[in-house]
Amino acid sequence: MILALPRLIGMIHLGPLPGSSRFAGDLDAVVAAAVEDATVLAEAGFDGLMVENFGDAPFYADDVPVETVTSMTRAVLAVVEAAEVPTGVNVLRNDALSALAVASATGAAFIRVNVLSGTMFTDQGPIEGRAADVARKRAHLCPDVQIMADVMVKHATPPPGLTLEAAARDLAERGGAHAIVVSGSGTGFPTSADDVATVAGLSGLPVYVGSGATPQTARSLLTVADGVIVGSSLKPGGDTSRPIDAVLAAEFVAAAVS
Repeated sequence: MILALPRLIGMIHLGPLPGSSRFAGDLDAVVAAAVEDATVLAEAGFDGLMVENFGDAPFYADDVPVETVTSMTRAVLAVVEAAEVPTGVNVLRNDALSALAVASATGAAFIRVNVLSGTMFTDQGPIEGRAADVARKRAHLCPDVQIMADVMVKHATPPPGLTLEAAARDLAERGGAHAIVVSGSGTGFPTSADDVATVAGLSGLPVYVGSGATPQTARSLLTVADGVIVGSSLKPGGDTSRPIDAVLAAEFVAAAVS
């Protein structure tokens, strides 16, 4: 059964996983930290979570190694069992097929795809969307899992001539997205409320703020967006390598629902 997507999605930035150049040799510790973050977020009132292999930078452009998939499966399953709120998966940089596999094995409710259709130029090189493969894999493997797709994804440059409006329409009408994520230029950078309103007005899909939401901006952003995905502002100093701070998480929820 397809569930409604959460409104407040808290990010769980996994530490470096096996195979990563920075893996410290203790996967148990990575999983335990993810579970702790999930528990803090759920207790603060977040009604959704998103797990991604943020600590694996530098990232593969698309197909990640098998050890990344198995490690993420273990971490996501632990989060799903611990938090009991809908959980999403993002396999960075853009391995949507592996994200679907992880979701299928763990009971995750949705995935995030940075480039679902079209092309974006990134620090991993050009990334090509694989919407046809993603749609077919989802239908075969996990038809209830929803796809949250970025438009003009952060840390990337669009090809000449591609507009926000055209990219959003492609995702909604031809790409198979169930929701669209609008972000700023990079992790923690503010998202333009005007861009969110533009995408919401033409796509007909739920639209999410994908970066830069803070307690000071959350309420106003939620007047134009259906939800927010937030991570950096829940950590001291915006340091993505640090654990979620319970006070900051509670402050964000209070601001978003007031």
